[in-house]
Amino acid sequence: MVKLSVIVPFYNVQQYAPDTLKSLRANARADFEFILVDDCSRDETPGILARAERELPGAVYVRHEKNGGLATARNTGIDAARGEYLTFLDGDDWLAPGHYEQLLASIEDLGCDFVRTDHVQCTARARTIHRVPQGRRGVVMNPRDAILPADRSTSVDYAYAWAGIYHRRLVDRGLLHFTHGLRTAEDRPWIWKLHREAESFATVGLLGVFYRRGVASSLTQIGDVRQLDFIRAFDQVVAETAEDRDAEKLLPKAVRTYCAIISHHLGSIERFEPAVARKLKSMSAVALRRMPQDVLDDALDSMDIQRATRLRRLRRRPAATGVAA
Repeated sequence: MVKLSVIVPFYNVQQYAPDTLKSLRANARADFEFILVDDCSRDETPGILARAERELPGAVYVRHEKNGGLATARNTGIDAARGEYLTFLDGDDWLAPGHYEQLLASIEDLGCDFVRTDHVQCTARARTIHRVPQGRRGVVMNPRDAILPADRSTSVDYAYAWAGIYHRRLVDRGLLHFTHGLRTAEDRPWIWKLHREAESFATVGLLGVFYRRGVASSLTQIGDVRQLDFIRAFDQVVAETAEDRDAEKLLPKAVRTYCAIISHHLGSIERFEPAVARKLKSMSAVALRRMPQDVLDDALDSMDIQRATRLRRLRRRPAATGVAA
């Protein structure tokens, strides 16, 4: 029986894939499988993964004939997974030796639906520890209780899918798949759904995932139209939260976070291609008008002057025809 399935999407990461695969080898165990999903790479990544299928214990190689984005690649891996537990890794990141054995032991000891972990962010030679914004460690909690407060960073703001491990019952309940086709912010509706609908979770202080920032091919570094998928992602967060039994309590957090992300993108709008920058403004203005206006008013009142002013100005922007998320 497969105990743990590790889902690893790759896309044009020939420079980094060997390090990722080396770290998987240092985490291999007879009852672990590594599902390597190539999302139709155009560089040497497919050849690297084909060799890994032969040489890495537990490797399963799956190749997309058409690029579908990170969410779709992860879903392919989930559908192929046979493990009692699942976790994720991105194809340009890497692991400490033995990390998955410790991670698996933590969720088995705690007996909860999912466990979240800290991670190390790597930018060039700099290393920074990033912790789950949840003070209680090693204690099983109700995930809904970790969504609030609205005006502070909480577990739903720490959306990294690879920073944790998940029991298969979440797949069976339809909670672990990502929204098909989202090319950025795919983890936002996903983490909100987990926290609203799963029954139990915990946070542990393991530091075994090394998250590589500043990769030239990463969408966080590219100012093209794919970045605008964050609007579709947060529209989903707000719409699903509005249907929740605790919508009155949870919507202020969802709306405030959406506003903060819009403001963040507007604050660095120079990194976008000119046509995309114009579309960002138009789509964001429409998105603000879609939000529950009373909740939006309260969210803007709670934000600092710079961000609130930027968003209020955008909110007054005349509606453009033919603009949709």
